[in-house]
Amino acid sequence: AVQLPHMIFTGLEDYKARGTQASPYYTVTHFTEFAETKDTVLVRGDVVFTSKLTDAEAKCLLETAHSFYLNDVRYKLVERFNKETHDFEFKDVLQALEMPSM
Repeated sequence: AVQLPHMIFTGLEDYKARGTQASPYYTVTHFTEFAETKDTVLVRGDVVFTSKLTDAEAKCLLETAHSFYLNDVRYKLVERFNKETHDFEFKDVLQALEMPSM
């Protein structure tokens, strides 16, 4: 779930089972106080369930998420997921990441 300045990550199976009540695996907060004056955003990420997500996986997950929010072409997939759910195809995400389809 994303409601900037916060991002909350959970597992797909947990989300399918519990929806918005799923336990977070990883939480991220963006501190935007210096965005305008110093062109810098500080980010803090906390892995909540270390048994579900390593620090390296969390870093990769955040970098990937940022790549969708900071790139106009990729952000169109985020918009489609949120606004045109019936047209959203996960294979398009895999293609954007240059990963093989399942």
